[in-house]
This record gives sequence, C-alpha cells and structure tokens, in this order.
Amino acid sequence: MTATREISVTVNGQTFRKSVENRLTLVDFLRGELQLTGTHVGCEHGVCGACTILFNGRAVRSCIMLAVQADGGEVRTVEGLAQNGELHPIQQAFVEEHGLQCGFCTPGFLMSICELLERDPNPGDEEIRDTLGGQICRCTGYEAIVKSVRKAIDKYAARSAPVKG
Repeated sequence: MTATREISVTVNGQTFRKSVENRLTLVDFLRGELQLTGTHVGCEHGVCGACTILFNGRAVRSCIMLAVQADGGEVRTVEGLAQNGELHPIQQAFVEEHGLQCGFCTPGFLMSICELLERDPNPGDEEIRDTLGGQICRCTGYEAIVKSVRKAIDKYAARSAPVKG
C-alpha cells in the first residue's frame, strides 16, 4: 500500500489542496494532477533543466523534488509567466531573438532566467552564462538564447522606467 499525504500548494497564484502519494515528484504532480504540461520531463535526474520551476522564488528542478516537499509553498511554472494574455518580457524576447527552436528546453530556460532577472535586473555576461549553463539545449547553440536574455534585460528596464509626461 502506498502512503499518501494531504498537501496545500499555491501554483501560479491559485491554491490547490490534494492528496498525493509520498513518492510523487513535483513535476508529475504539476503535469498529471494539475494538467500544467508546460513544465517538461527530460532526464528525470535534475541535470537537463527542462523541468525547472520557481519554488518560493528560487529556480529548482521539479523532477528531483517531491510534491510533499512543496506543501505550504509557492510554485510558479511557465504557465504563470504570461499575464492578461500578454507574453512576459522574457517570453517576448525569446520570440523576437529566436531563442528557441524545438521548444523542449525553453520552459526551463525561461524560469531560470526569470529567477535571475528578479534577483538581479541587470546581470553581467558571466552570470547570464552561468545561469544558462544549468540548462541543456540540443538545437540552438546558446548565442540566440544569450541575445534573448539581453533583450529581456532591456525590456525589464523599459518596463520599470518612469513614465515621462
């Protein structure tokens, strides 16, 4: 018999209370229980980064975190980036700079970059590359992704610049 536990977790601003198996991974909870399939399952060992989400504001690999560990916490997935039908500045920058090809790794990149820019709205190239180094992409090469991050930084700056009137 598999042990279960009642958890309460806020995902993209909405609180969910569910009974889950103790061994259920957070990525399987998000995809299977909540139908949030934007978080991808890649290596299932925490190496590739495709399953990266924000947990209490920090980028984590949801394939090596259990759903019960998220109890009482706040999760943000790629589905939580766009607001009111408008792409998040990071998403828009990836579109404009062609920072994606097949798109499998893209949610992990977006969430890792989101955490970076929320922590430091103007990171240097070394910090950008260090953050990107935790993700594996087999299609793009990374230069377009770096350009996307630079464009996202510009968009963040423009968004928070005072309006002149």
